[in-house]
This record gives sequence, structure tokens and C-alpha cells, in this order.
Amino acid sequence: MDTTERLRFLAASGLVHPQPDAVSAPLFASGGFFLPEDKVQAKYELLRAHAVEHLSPAQAAAAHGYSRSGFYLIKSSFLRMGMTGLLDGRPGRRGPVKMTEEIASMLRDAPATMSGAVLVGVVAEQFGVVLHRRTIERIRRR
Repeated sequence: MDTTERLRFLAASGLVHPQPDAVSAPLFASGGFFLPEDKVQAKYELLRAHAVEHLSPAQAAAAHGYSRSGFYLIKSSFLRMGMTGLLDGRPGRRGPVKMTEEIASMLRDAPATMSGAVLVGVVAEQFGVVLHRRTIERIRRR
């Protein structure tokens, strides 16, 4: 796989380093296998530089385009999940969405005189779901 194809794959996968120009580690200067745009590779080499070459967290992070606090997040994620911890977390909502179309329909049909605070209790009682007052008010404005 040539560099152009690899960069295309990294971009399509969301694995491009956010600051490839900040990667100054000697391994990445030679090009070839070590590609500063490869976020996962840079994270791995950051951890390796700290563990094997005994660079301080700040030095290792700076050489690989990350902050010192970023180093600790990467290390923690790696220790918790192994190599998959070097991948970024899935973007977006983490838990289930509470708002269903049934609840939204009920909120839109509720009398305009009922406040969002009152509807919080109604939704909790009827559907067993606790919504924030502002969420209810946003739905009613649509």
C-alpha cells in the first residue's frame, strides 16, 4: 500500500492524526512505515517512547503531537483496553435515547398551558422516563 492509499484509508476510517505536523519523533522523520498522519501509530509510538526510551510523559507527548494530559488519557485507555484503546471512542451519544416518538407526540398534543416542569412528572408517570424540562420544551417548540 503506497502512502497516498494509506492516507486515503486513514481519512476514511477517521484515523488521521489531528496534528501530524507536530510529530517530531525521529522515527517519523524517515517516512516509509512511520507516518505522522497515522493517529494510532503515533499513539503507540508515544507509549513505546515513554516505556522503552524512558522519555518523560511531556517529552514523549510533545514528540508525537500530543499534550501531556493527552498522554495520560492515551495511556489509561491503552492499559484498560489494549490496542483497541488507541482508537478514538465512538463519537456521539453513549446511552439509549429516552425520547420516543410516542412521548414526543404526547408532548406536542399537551395543552399549551402545561409547563415543561409539569410535563416532566406526566412523562415520568405515564412512560417511566425522566426527561429534563428543557428537553420537553424543545420538543414542544417543533
